[in-house]
Amino acid sequence: MKNILVPVGSSKNAVSHLQYAVDFARSFGARLFVVQVYNVYTKAGTMIKIDHILERESKAFLDSKLAQIDKKGVEVITRVLKGKLIDTLELACKSAEIDLVLIEPRTTSIKDEVFLGKTSGKIIKQMNVPTLIVPEGYEFKEPKNIFMAVKSAFIEKVSVLNPLQSIKANFGSKINLLLVKTPYYKDTDFQVNDELNGLVSNITKTDGATTYQGMLKYLKPNNPDMICVVRRKRGFFTKKWEKNTIPKKDFFVKIPVLVLSGLKK
Repeated sequence: MKNILVPVGSSKNAVSHLQYAVDFARSFGARLFVVQVYNVYTKAGTMIKIDHILERESKAFLDSKLAQIDKKGVEVITRVLKGKLIDTLELACKSAEIDLVLIEPRTTSIKDEVFLGKTSGKIIKQMNVPTLIVPEGYEFKEPKNIFMAVKSAFIEKVSVLNPLQSIKANFGSKINLLLVKTPYYKDTDFQVNDELNGLVSNITKTDGATTYQGMLKYLKPNNPDMICVVRRKRGFFTKKWEKNTIPKKDFFVKIPVLVLSGLKK
C-alpha cells in the first residue's frame, strides 16, 4: 500500500481522523494525500467571483488541521480541488494511484442518530474504490483480528482483495470469514476460491435476513479490531445505502470498517 487519500470535511473530528490516517500510513511507509473538495453554485446575475475565496479558505482550513497533528515523518500532500465530489475524488484517486481512501462516518452531519452522513455515504455507495471507515475519535491500533462477512464469496477480480492482503501482510492479521445465507442465496455463493481461502484462518456459515443481521451475533465472540465487508449493488447494505445517509439503527460499530469494491455486483 503506497498511496492513501483522505477527504476532509468540516467535522469536529477532523484532527483525530487525520492523526489516525498519519499513523496508518506510517505503518505502511505510504504517502498521504489530504484533500478538500469544493463546488461553486452560481445564481443568475451574480457578479462576485468566489472561487479564489473558497480555495484560499479551504487551504487555510487544511493547514490549520494538519498543524495540530504529529506527522511522524509521513509525506503528507494537501490539495484543494474544485468540482463535484465523487467525480473529483475518483479523478484524484486515478491520478495519484490511490490504494485506499480513509473516511470519517460523518464529515458534516451533526445528527447523533446517523452513522454515515450524506457525504461519507455517497463516497461509500458511489465510488468504486476500497475504503476504510474510521470511527470518530478512534486511535490507531494494529488490526490483529479481522472479521469479514459476505453473502457471496464469488470473486470476479482477485485484485480487489489487495487492501485486505496488504493489511494482513503488514500487521500479521488473522482473518475470520463469515458466509451469510440470505433469502437470495445461490449454490455458488459459498464457493471460496483459492485466493480468498488463502487469506482466512476460519470459515463460519450462518443464516440471516441480511448480511449485517447474520454478522451481529458473531461480532462479540470474534472480538475483531476491524470488520471487512463488500460493496455490491446487490449485496451488503444495498437497501440501507440507497439513501446516502445510514442511521445507527441500521448499522453501527465502534471499530474501523474496510469496504472492498469491485467484486461481483
